[in-house]
Amino acid sequence: MRLAHTAPIAPKSNSPVPNGLLGWLVSNERIRIAVVDDEESVRRAIDRLLRSVDMEVETFSSGGEFIDSLRGRHPDCLVLDLHMPGMTGFQVQAHLAQSAARLPVIIITGHDTPASRVRALAGGATAYLSKPVDELVLLDAISAAISAGR
Repeated sequence: MRLAHTAPIAPKSNSPVPNGLLGWLVSNERIRIAVVDDEESVRRAIDRLLRSVDMEVETFSSGGEFIDSLRGRHPDCLVLDLHMPGMTGFQVQAHLAQSAARLPVIIITGHDTPASRVRALAGGATAYLSKPVDELVLLDAISAAISAGR
């Protein structure tokens, strides 16, 4: 499983980085993104993409591992797989809602169904994307999520 490749992404002036991210990319403030997916190849691909546009990335192989990390600092945005063994993405969403954590969540899934889409969006997700995720679509979703949260 890997991200669909559309164009090289780099934080240079000729890069197709979404406009909403450009301000943060040229500021001293780095965007912190958490990625939770049980598939190592997906975590690696998203990690490379986000680091290529100078974001700070922390990856987690399970929802529980991510929840445990929240005792420290919170990321600016969460990219979350829905279907994982153990704690599912839906359970992570519920935990965040119960803890009143104001954290934009972008759902990614390889098992897109209308019911999952409705449930994820009703649970507060700012975006719902099907795998394979297009790089620019993911960057646009992160930009919109962070902009709405600030």
